[in-house]
Amino acid sequence: MPAPVRLRELIRLIRACRTQAEERAVIQKECALIRNTFREEDYVYRCRNVAKLLYVHMLGYPSHFGQLECFKLIASSRFSDKRIGYLGTMLLLDESHEVHLLITNSLKTDMSHNNQYIAGLALCTLGSICSNEMCRDLAGEIERLLKSSNSYLKKKAALCATRIVIKVPDLVEMFLPSARSLLQEKNHGVLLTATRLIIQMCDASPDVLAHFRKMVPQLIRILKNLILSGYSPEHDVCGISDPFLQIAILQLLCKLGREDGESSEAMNDILAQVATNTDTQKNVGNAILYETVLTIMGTKSESGLRVLAINILGRFLLNNDKNIRYVALNTLLRTIDVETNAVQRHRALILECLKDADISIRKRSMELSFALINTGNIRCMMKELMTFLKTADEEFKSYLCSEIFNAAEKFAPNKRWHIDTTMKVVGAAGSYIRDDCIFMLVAMISDSSSPHGYIVQQLYKAYTAAGESAAVKDGALMQLTCWCLGEYGDLLVQGVLDEEEPLCPEESDVLERLERDLYSVCTSSRSKAYIINCVMKLSTRFSEGSCDRIRLIISGYCPSFDVELQQRAVEYDALFRRHEHLRFGVLERMPTIETSTEKQEGGTVTNGIADQTNEIDGVESDNAVTNVVDLLNMDTLADTDVLELNGSSTMELPTTKSTGATDDIFKALGDLNLLGDIQPIPSRMDSIVAYDKNGVRIDFEFEQPDNTDPNLYTIQMKASNSGLEPLTDFVFQAAVPKSFQLEMLPPSETRLPAAGSGAVTQTMRVRNTLGTSLKMRLRITYNRSGQPITELADVNNFPSGLCTN
Repeated sequence: MPAPVRLRELIRLIRACRTQAEERAVIQKECALIRNTFREEDYVYRCRNVAKLLYVHMLGYPSHFGQLECFKLIASSRFSDKRIGYLGTMLLLDESHEVHLLITNSLKTDMSHNNQYIAGLALCTLGSICSNEMCRDLAGEIERLLKSSNSYLKKKAALCATRIVIKVPDLVEMFLPSARSLLQEKNHGVLLTATRLIIQMCDASPDVLAHFRKMVPQLIRILKNLILSGYSPEHDVCGISDPFLQIAILQLLCKLGREDGESSEAMNDILAQVATNTDTQKNVGNAILYETVLTIMGTKSESGLRVLAINILGRFLLNNDKNIRYVALNTLLRTIDVETNAVQRHRALILECLKDADISIRKRSMELSFALINTGNIRCMMKELMTFLKTADEEFKSYLCSEIFNAAEKFAPNKRWHIDTTMKVVGAAGSYIRDDCIFMLVAMISDSSSPHGYIVQQLYKAYTAAGESAAVKDGALMQLTCWCLGEYGDLLVQGVLDEEEPLCPEESDVLERLERDLYSVCTSSRSKAYIINCVMKLSTRFSEGSCDRIRLIISGYCPSFDVELQQRAVEYDALFRRHEHLRFGVLERMPTIETSTEKQEGGTVTNGIADQTNEIDGVESDNAVTNVVDLLNMDTLADTDVLELNGSSTMELPTTKSTGATDDIFKALGDLNLLGDIQPIPSRMDSIVAYDKNGVRIDFEFEQPDNTDPNLYTIQMKASNSGLEPLTDFVFQAAVPKSFQLEMLPPSETRLPAAGSGAVTQTMRVRNTLGTSLKMRLRITYNRSGQPITELADVNNFPSGLCTN
């Protein structure tokens, strides 16, 4: 048989291919030749063939048929064969392949080989593919090599021991004596790997952490020698002696000094020395300084040292490197709860980062700016943030509005300033304000101490000045203006205002503007509902002369194709025609809305570093709503709602104080049929296909609520399988916007029969709390032929009458 082509020739042939088909043909032909040589047990060219197979594997083509050939190369006595064999084993196998257990004896034998490079190959392979069984079988050999006099083998064994500690933490005690002795070594490679091993051992066991705290003086001595040592060509990087070892020691000191005052005090001097003597002209020095800052803030260091660390981060903000600026902002955000005053000194630099061209830097600067706000700087900070709001990216504006509202509510110097700031935000970014923020603003406006006349005039000014913009017709500005006009429209037309000159528009002008927007094609259904409510309430706020026009506006929407708007219009028209004596009582001014003032704390502080459990990955606000664990990656399901999985919303609903007169009115309304002769909606709606892919079909059937709970809907999920193979471990999960509460009952079974011979059913109960449209994200998981499969799907085609009040 002729000799196979060399690896270099194969690479040249593949690179010469013009199309993917040509490349596939070349590789298939070569793989066929390689299979033939493997079948004929050609040991002469086995090494060359496996090397070519590894290159084919790197290109993404199947190469599993060469696994056993790698074992044969490992068993060879030649170093060149072992090198390719071990490389192939690391690339073609992992711990999930049971066949890798066949090389345990070969690894044990090669670890005792006289050639250090062969022993090193065995150690590298063990560290790469070791399983729990291999770790337990070969841990003794690793411990023996840690005591070897050969530095090359020691550092390899230390890295392998680190992997074993990660895989089997129970073996940490075995390496404890050896790890301590490694710190006595002079070789930097051994010291570096020993430090990594000790860090992992401390993570695995609190007892080991307490044991190594006794080694803090020795670690300080090693770090001091690195700082004070002269030029060493072997370890010098940009004029700094072995920065990798310095960073590893600093990370270990941070871990040992956490929650331990004695250890923290012992390392104060060396940390100050590193922070002041490290050159910042090179990126290497910045890396060491950054790690020094983390060590200072992560231990119980003294106050002056923490201020020095914050100042280092402040200097990072002046660096031209975007990565360094980002790291500085991120770290300042984590440490602001520890040294607030020190961070405040760099406020100007942080605000300057809001103008940075890099979006990630702008995002971190924005988050840090809100964390800096207090009663002393609220005015200047709001001025800068309002300027940033006008030019901010669209993905930031919802978060910006929410945080500005929260900060203004918490730190406002007076009520008037709070209202003015809120009005500016609504006018500047009304279409980006979230629904929960609109409710918060409504609650603020309804407060009896608020200057209602001033608020309604300011909103009406902004509303009329906005013109016919489509964004205004679907934003918070229109909705808030309509709510305020409905409640306090009489104050607007009467000019009840002391602070400034009243606007005093004519009733006809107000109604004309509302009617124009009501019939505009650019106005959303949600905003139209606000307008209809507003116009109806104005029938009791304006003079009797305006009632005829209001009645015409309301009756004009009775034949609307939008079920929600039609229902509102028909009910209000019936209130005009049949129950005129109750209209003023039903439409009286709303009482003050009570809201919960409790807000979640944004993260906890541990050892000087704030845990970033509230860090924002999109633009959601953790201060406005309760955090939820998003198991389905729900960032894109709803525009601004926070989602929950298989559970009820934890958002507190607004509660109102009802007066006795109002209670009597609603009791009287209990027996009224405001819809007249309109036929009731049937108890069942049309079913929909929620998911249909790969033979799996999920149908939803709906049931209308009964009179006892009109907001509770029942959805029956039915899953069927048209494939030829049954599906096991079938799990159906659903998530809804936070304005809904979702309860999922247990499924009928977890096995989905094949060929449609059976079905899995599951009942869901959905309660609407805010009257928004229902959206749902599904996650379907199952096993087909032993292969786990996970699918995601969005459902937006629910019936129009479902879950809307």
